[in-house]
Amino acid sequence: MNEAALLVAATLASGTPLAIAGLGLLLGEKAGVLNLGAEGMLLVAAIAGFAVALATGSDALAFAAGAAAGAAMAALFALLVIGLNTNPYATGLALSLFGAGFSAFVGVGFVGKKLADRAAFEVPGLAELPFVGAALFRQHPVVYLAIALCAALAWFLYRSRAGLVLRAVGESPESAHALGYPVRAIRCAAVIAGGALCGVAGAFLSVVYAPLWVEGLVAGRGWIALALTTFATWRPARVLLGAYLFGGVTMLQFALQAAGVAVPSQWLSMLPYLATIVVLALISRNPLWIRINMPASLGKPFHPGS
Repeated sequence: MNEAALLVAATLASGTPLAIAGLGLLLGEKAGVLNLGAEGMLLVAAIAGFAVALATGSDALAFAAGAAAGAAMAALFALLVIGLNTNPYATGLALSLFGAGFSAFVGVGFVGKKLADRAAFEVPGLAELPFVGAALFRQHPVVYLAIALCAALAWFLYRSRAGLVLRAVGESPESAHALGYPVRAIRCAAVIAGGALCGVAGAFLSVVYAPLWVEGLVAGRGWIALALTTFATWRPARVLLGAYLFGGVTMLQFALQAAGVAVPSQWLSMLPYLATIVVLALISRNPLWIRINMPASLGKPFHPGS
């Protein structure tokens, strides 16, 4: 029973950065902008958050630094793609490569360093409950923030006027422009806000999930977060569900190793990425379902007056 509770708790912690990054990418994609630079944004935010946490000992400042780093990377992407009309796919890939190199360069002096141990987080009155206390109520506050963020984003997209405008920009930017909405400004705001969320996810990885810095710490989670938006058919609640699914698969490899399963560790380490490929392959069998749910102008540039 205790092992099962610990597995659930580890699944929530592992899925949280995927959920926050996936929600950030979803926000930009709902506005019609596909950003393939998630991996680079997460890496730059991770080293920024870790450096600030190491210097100040403050989680709040570390997450603020991560959000600022992610927003800055997203702003660079928005400037190039939305402002200068560069190819979004090539620009996104370049951003990922830049983030990987930049984080490795900046993080050279931080390799092998660890953050000081912090007090355990518990929800008063609930953390001592049998099973659910250990499984659900001894998490870092950002884990609960991810769940609240999912609900807030769903409300924003489907219950607010601003969300309706943002979705209109992603579906038909020409119509939104004809109605007087600043399409490019809205897309920039969505991309930068999404980058800030990716920054929070990156900081969570280096400050909470693995409170240390090593080169390539993100380990492909940016690409998994990108796949999550398709897996979720651009629905916030499904992004959260998918994040915890992939988080559970990630933690399952450690549980199997601890149980002494006679499978090479390399095969177990492949599980999260293999699960991503399998899920995308299954979804791709019904392209009509994807087209119905995908923002109609996703990845398509908009040129006012053209």
